[in-house]
Amino acid sequence: MRGPLGAVIGRYTSSDGSEKDGIIKHNRKCRDITFLIIFIAFWVSMIVNSSFGFNQGNPLRLTYGLDYEGNVCGSKHRHRDLTKLELRYWLNPNQVYESGLKDGEHKLANARTICLLDCPAPSDDTLNWVCDYPDGEIRLKMSDWVDRNYDYFEFLTPEMRNSSLQLQGPCYPIIFPSVNVYWSCQYIARASNSSLRHWQQMGGVSIEEDMIIDKSIRRSLNSRASVLKRYVADIGKSWPVLIVCGGLVPLFLSIVWLLLIRHFVAAMPWITVVLFNMLLISVTIFYYLKAGWIGNDAVTPIIGEHDPYFHVYGRELTHVRGVAILMTFISVVAILTSIAIIRRILMAASVLKVAAKVIGEVQALIIFPAIPYAMLAIFYMFWLSAALHLFSSGQVVQNNCSNTNCCAYDLVLKKVNCDRCCGYSIRYTPHITVAIFFHLFGCYWATQFFVASSATVIAGSVASYYWAQGEEAASPEIPFLPVFASMKRLARYNLGSVALGSLVVSFVESVRFILEAIRRRTKVRGTTPDHWLGRMCYYTSRGCLKSVEWTLKSVNRNAYIMIAITGKSFCKSSAMATELIMNNIMRIGKVNVIGDVILFLGKLCVSLFSALFGFLMLDSHKYRDSHNKVSSPLLPVLACWALGYVVATLFFAVVEMSIDTIILSFCQDSEENQGNAQHAPSLLLETLDNNEEDVQRLTH
Repeated sequence: MRGPLGAVIGRYTSSDGSEKDGIIKHNRKCRDITFLIIFIAFWVSMIVNSSFGFNQGNPLRLTYGLDYEGNVCGSKHRHRDLTKLELRYWLNPNQVYESGLKDGEHKLANARTICLLDCPAPSDDTLNWVCDYPDGEIRLKMSDWVDRNYDYFEFLTPEMRNSSLQLQGPCYPIIFPSVNVYWSCQYIARASNSSLRHWQQMGGVSIEEDMIIDKSIRRSLNSRASVLKRYVADIGKSWPVLIVCGGLVPLFLSIVWLLLIRHFVAAMPWITVVLFNMLLISVTIFYYLKAGWIGNDAVTPIIGEHDPYFHVYGRELTHVRGVAILMTFISVVAILTSIAIIRRILMAASVLKVAAKVIGEVQALIIFPAIPYAMLAIFYMFWLSAALHLFSSGQVVQNNCSNTNCCAYDLVLKKVNCDRCCGYSIRYTPHITVAIFFHLFGCYWATQFFVASSATVIAGSVASYYWAQGEEAASPEIPFLPVFASMKRLARYNLGSVALGSLVVSFVESVRFILEAIRRRTKVRGTTPDHWLGRMCYYTSRGCLKSVEWTLKSVNRNAYIMIAITGKSFCKSSAMATELIMNNIMRIGKVNVIGDVILFLGKLCVSLFSALFGFLMLDSHKYRDSHNKVSSPLLPVLACWALGYVVATLFFAVVEMSIDTIILSFCQDSEENQGNAQHAPSLLLETLDNNEEDVQRLTH
């Protein structure tokens, strides 16, 4: 059994051994040092891991394709400047056709590609050509080659012309129109009759006109790997949106919300519930717009002007429609739930009044979250840059296509060359996958650590306020600046405990994520357990992990309060907090839950506002139809929502931790004074008395 906490909170022992009156325990010592060392070592590992990405990665690989020399389109290389040439174009239509055959040996990755400024189009009255990069006897600058629409057929020798008629280059006919689909020229399986007739008159080899030529490139662009790369690239392209909608907008809204709580606390629960439902419906409508179910603004993979009658399928549209359906379901549930909790909103107002009084007394609490906010902002900028480089840190290697005919004319060797004519691909080794998952885990742990540190500082400040109730206003035992005093105690004694608490939550969440990934993979493969017992164990384990995660987060929050007050280790503080809550569960349970629900809805309001602003910014021309076009607003909007939620969590912790700290302090105060709390604010006593009356009505 633990001893009385009053000896810890109400009094402390001075250096000479005499007992002094005080607010928070002063004679502390460092706790959970081992986990602080682990956390520091983890940060060193994060820096090393990120340096690998910065050294090996190139974020342009996530957006643009490779040419037949292994160069990334849209970037400058040692022997060739492709800075403005962003579009990948397949030169040989027969190679594209053969790659689409079921039993064909030729792969699209080995088809000859070059980088162009725009997608070429066939002529109505003559035959246009796209020629290889100028080299050897073709003495043209790259800029002149682009100005000539990539055509220098008139400069070819008879040998080169004959090779070109065999579809071996250096020049290739433009038979099919093409359209810019995610920076690749997608063939349209509708050959130009005029160009095909000129080609046949010149004695060119037969060119296949089947629909396969269209499907082959489309299948490649819609592969899972390609879609994932585009999603990650979208985050990099939309970094201004993330700064504004994921950083500045939630910062402003969170501060406004705290000020409203301070001055209009009675109306805030109603405003929060109504605003939450309106924002949820607004975001859902935006998803319907992008899904093409309302208006004509659906997500499209085509970049730039194109034939309005030509449509290209993209997986991104399917994903947006799936999210739109999910948001519809969430909106319906949210509205019904809001109606169900109308009676409890009045109680939430009473709880928030207690926190509002604390904010009014300790006004530095409103400003304090700006400190962890700034630290997290710096961390996220570093983390995002490193993540983009890690995702693109695969090695560019030449494919093995020894059984495939990929011969092409070499302008330097002045002959048709069949050696090393295979295409290039980006190969990802297993250690890169491990590095990416380590980086993702690091982001979650660091976020939890900063949030926990902020919560602990707020708890220490509010505890000072609670236990000072009834003392003289000018008591020297109450710190003039309780927030800075609490920060000092955290930095000096309790960082290890915070590191342990955040690690536990991060570890459980990671296990749940891995199990969910396994579930999705087994579902795709059709290997979900068939026996009822196997299915029961399978879904029970998922539910248990979710429950454990929720419980841990709740226990951690209360543990941080006891850490701030007592200076004990994380495990000891968790036990103390749990015992206090269980002994008073009937008295404080409903009050705490209702307050948490309103605060959770407030966080969602801020994050949904961020998502809504993200939609509006991404709807501008810059991100729809130009160099920075995002393939889908899905991931950038989700990132804005997540960042907005984290920022709101930092600032709303002022209210959340104020309520929890006062309630825990009240529980201990009551235990030490035979059920009559001596330091409790009158507003809290009134709220708890009303709660007891409600419980009695329910039990009788």
